[in-house]
Amino acid sequence: MGRSSRILSFFLFLIFSAIKCEAQIPAEQDGFWFGKKAAESVYVEAFFDPLCPDSRDSWPPLKKAVQYYGSRVTLVVHTFPLPYHDNAFASSRALHIANKLNATATYNLLEAFFDHQELFYGASTLNMSRASVVDQIVKFVTMELGASFLSAIESGFTDSETDHATRFAFKYGCLRGVYGTPFFFINGFPVPDAGSPLDYESWRKIIDPLVTKKIKMGV
Repeated sequence: MGRSSRILSFFLFLIFSAIKCEAQIPAEQDGFWFGKKAAESVYVEAFFDPLCPDSRDSWPPLKKAVQYYGSRVTLVVHTFPLPYHDNAFASSRALHIANKLNATATYNLLEAFFDHQELFYGASTLNMSRASVVDQIVKFVTMELGASFLSAIESGFTDSETDHATRFAFKYGCLRGVYGTPFFFINGFPVPDAGSPLDYESWRKIIDPLVTKKIKMGV
């Protein structure tokens, strides 16, 4: 079976699993908004695994590009914990917990995970129980949000709402055809070279024409 066939088979498996596992619709739209929503802007969606090195490497140039365009570009990040990355689901859940407690801290926490990925996979957690890993993540999140949030963060990992939010985010990615990270959409259409980081110049080449077109249209 060729690479494209394997990817398609995996993609179809994820879609059918997402549909069959839980036929529910979440009450809120998935994702973490970066800054303010701008209705008439170029809409960028990023699917990240907080413990994925390629997600980590893709974030700085994307952030720089979004900040360059200001209100002309709106970004939302979705978590997509890859099953072959140790503790990806727990770290993704931590982001949903943080977003629920203090949405302004979500991206700081995402960047903290990117900066310290080595603490949560591979040899660092090989001999640790799931409970021990979660406890380590709780302490890590508390350092970012503040000591006053400790009990709320601990409760977040036993709260079915944050569990469901993390699952919905993954299922949402599956239904969109996401099969790896990073994975990007612009105005609803997938960006080529999924799974590979894009540098700042590449983002400019993609977004510049879209922004220019909107300016010409008077948007």
